[in-house]
Amino acid sequence: MKKRHPVEEWIAEGEHQRLDFKFEVSDSKKIARTLCAFANTDGGRLLIGVKDNGVISGVRSEEEYYMIEAAAGMYCRPAIPFEATRWEVKGKTVLEIYVSPSGAKPHFAPDKDGKYRAYLREADENILADEVLVLAWRKKSKPAGTLLKVSKPVEKLLHYLDSHPHIRLSQFCRMTRIDYRTGKNILSDMIALDTLHYTVENKRIVYTRST
Repeated sequence: MKKRHPVEEWIAEGEHQRLDFKFEVSDSKKIARTLCAFANTDGGRLLIGVKDNGVISGVRSEEEYYMIEAAAGMYCRPAIPFEATRWEVKGKTVLEIYVSPSGAKPHFAPDKDGKYRAYLREADENILADEVLVLAWRKKSKPAGTLLKVSKPVEKLLHYLDSHPHIRLSQFCRMTRIDYRTGKNILSDMIALDTLHYTVENKRIVYTRST
């Protein structure tokens, strides 16, 4: 049996957390959000010249690469390195853009209003990261590390998560009667220390105990 082309193998997987299809790149700012989401999560591969249904349409010009270059260098903060490969598949060209998981996150890209926001990748979508995650990523990158004080709010949180699957920041603040800033700092400390993990429920970020 003839082995399928690597691009066809990827297309057969369908779009998911580490794979996205683009018919074309017409907006560098918009594609910057996908690059940031990949870099802030587990990395990923962008196939340009592939429709959402997996049909290979091919890229039309070198302009596609330059749009990606602008997205990664001009509209991602900090800039995101990427690898580009041109594949010939059944007479058509597919541009593969690969982004590794970043050690310099959080990365930010402009939203529709031009405000720079952090994004993460969940399934086949780019989701806005909240302030807790952004703070946790920054704490993880600090050479001095993070110190967590086991306070009453932390004890209440861990006890709550013994019998509940997850919690939101607003729930945590209400339950422990602490202000938003304190709650944000506690949760981000615990994520930075891998005591908590985040997950996405109905496009909302919630927090769960690490297993």
